[in-house]
Amino acid sequence: MRPTPFDLVFRQSAEDVFPHIRIALEQASYDPRDRDQFLMLREVVTVLRDLRPDEGLGEGIDQLAALLHHGYLFWDAGEPVLELTAELLTDVLSTRGGESVIEAPAAYYAAMPQHRIWAQVIPGHPPEPLDGCFVHAAPNGVALRALGVFGLHPEREGFSVVEAVGPRPVLLVRADGSELFSPTLTGGKAAGLFSITGEEELLDLGWRVNELKAGSWELRAEGSGLGVTSSRLPAPSP
Repeated sequence: MRPTPFDLVFRQSAEDVFPHIRIALEQASYDPRDRDQFLMLREVVTVLRDLRPDEGLGEGIDQLAALLHHGYLFWDAGEPVLELTAELLTDVLSTRGGESVIEAPAAYYAAMPQHRIWAQVIPGHPPEPLDGCFVHAAPNGVALRALGVFGLHPEREGFSVVEAVGPRPVLLVRADGSELFSPTLTGGKAAGLFSITGEEELLDLGWRVNELKAGSWELRAEGSGLGVTSSRLPAPSP
């Protein structure tokens, strides 16, 4: 399995930092999924300061906070990674969704086949491939948070993130009338590519992936085209 964004950003520090955040959340009786409460913790503020580059981030601090929150919840859930094959991805994107039920684990990373889904994350910049999405249920239990990670490459410093939050989009259509997730890149259809054209489409992708029911969350489910791996770091004694 290829490295996840969690591995690249948090792996070296997670064992030292995240257990203390978990203890602070428990002591404050905070819901870990409540981002406002999460960001109030001194331990979280310290991590954000350590992650922030010297030149600052401006509005990008919101994306960094979202990445840290998703990364912590992913770690706290045991780091489950859901790997989609190219065939399963095609099925997921070609089928209209059913019920808007949150049945998957509280937080996970859905790893997409490499270079199959593309989006123009920054206006005027080239499209970037979607590596995957961090997904978890919002505290109200009816909304989903999906953090798309784009442009992940060994030779590139950093990557782009886009977060979409909300209940399942209803009657979602593209303004130009094209099919959802259909490619916008030249030659994309012949190459078997897909595209995301907005945050609602990213959110819909999160809901579609989340429809892979609880029965699929078995380690390396045989014949499903879906693999799930998980690991966990111990917490220190309070």
